Amino acid sequence: MLKKILLAGAALALSVNVASAKELKSIGISLGSLGNPFFIALKNGAEFEAKKVNPNVQITTVGYDYDLGKQNTQIDNFIAAGVDLILLNPGDPNAIEPAIKRAQKAGIIVVSVDTHAKGANATVETNNVQAGTIACEFLIDKIGGKGNVLIINGPQVSSVIERVKGCDAVLAKHPGVKILSQDQDAKGSRDGGLAVGQSLLTRFDKVDGAFAINDPTGVGFGLAAKQLKRSIPITAVDGSPDAEAALKDPDAPNFLATSSQDPFLMARLAVQVGVKILNGQKPDQEVQLMDSKLVTRDNVKDFHGWTSAH
Repeated sequence: MLKKILLAGAALALSVNVASAKELKSIGISLGSLGNPFFIALKNGAEFEAKKVNPNVQITTVGYDYDLGKQNTQIDNFIAAGVDLILLNPGDPNAIEPAIKRAQKAGIIVVSVDTHAKGANATVETNNVQAGTIACEFLIDKIGGKGNVLIINGPQVSSVIERVKGCDAVLAKHPGVKILSQDQDAKGSRDGGLAVGQSLLTRFDKVDGAFAINDPTGVGFGLAAKQLKRSIPITAVDGSPDAEAALKDPDAPNFLATSSQDPFLMARLAVQVGVKILNGQKPDQEVQLMDSKLVTRDNVKDFHGWTSAH
């Protein structure tokens, strides 16, 4: 069974023993977009942990802007620079494998964050099946175990597929639930959630609940529901600043819960794992999972959020 890393202070006990560690001199980080708060939190977590290992470490963080060709070039640049460790959020979990192999051939450790990358030395990500499960359990509870439900889908990367898998498993236990649609790709964005929401809510007169694969999609879908004067409970995944704001906003009553991720801690753990591999310590599991916690309108006041330096 894949190892679960709980989002608790105890997880930080995994800190690297700097005295005995091989020196981490340089690290290259390639992330989806440095305009996205999730990736900024990953960046900050990785840089925080790398500097704990070596205050003088050279860090190069770049965004590939969802362009796989650009990410390939970034990895080649890291190879040319002779970095010790590459952290990446893969543009395509399978197509990135040749670039990962080139880096490994050059003696560089590659750790994937947030989404599994084929061929990586290790992956650290949220337990996305569990995240989808708890979000949809909450949704089912709110709609009384029956009704018409929408799943607002997204790009078919492993994290999205697993979230929908977790949600589907919950809904399948309730014969009174009908899934009206689950194949619409809202691109994981607020604008996409708005557009898909407008389309689906125009198409279906009776919708009792909706699950969105991430917070931007859920917030966008909520805007569509508000514009059409529809009252629809919405749950999602991320625990993003936008979701925090929506959960605290009395004028956004449709958005009820989000299964939180912790990108800051995720990136810290990824660096820790990478440094251990650099020192010849094989991880117990190639894929390490972090459990998600449900953030609701009732407990959002106690949620630390993505910007929390754990």
